[in-house]
Amino acid sequence: MSLQNFRTHSLAIEFYKDCKKHRELPAYARDQLCRAALSIPLNLAEGSTKRSFKDKIRFYEIAFASLREAQSLIEAEDLNDLKIKAHHLGGALYKLVNQPPPP
Repeated sequence: MSLQNFRTHSLAIEFYKDCKKHRELPAYARDQLCRAALSIPLNLAEGSTKRSFKDKIRFYEIAFASLREAQSLIEAEDLNDLKIKAHHLGGALYKLVNQPPPP
């Protein structure tokens, strides 16, 4: 699968870029938010290269967990502009994680 055609990866990149814009956060919170947000597309990219379904899902689960980490920071810091984007990305990640195995 080409990353250009991987819609969830594109959403994750967009989410990361939006997270980087929050310069008003304390440095420690912004750093943690950006690291969690960047982990999402990185794990999606790595998972997309795996041959086995089980390995793919494992990386997609890690990406989903990184989103949850970012969502905790979004909630704690009242970053309302990111809530909808995180929710939308979460739906796409949920579908990836819960897809049925191939026959």
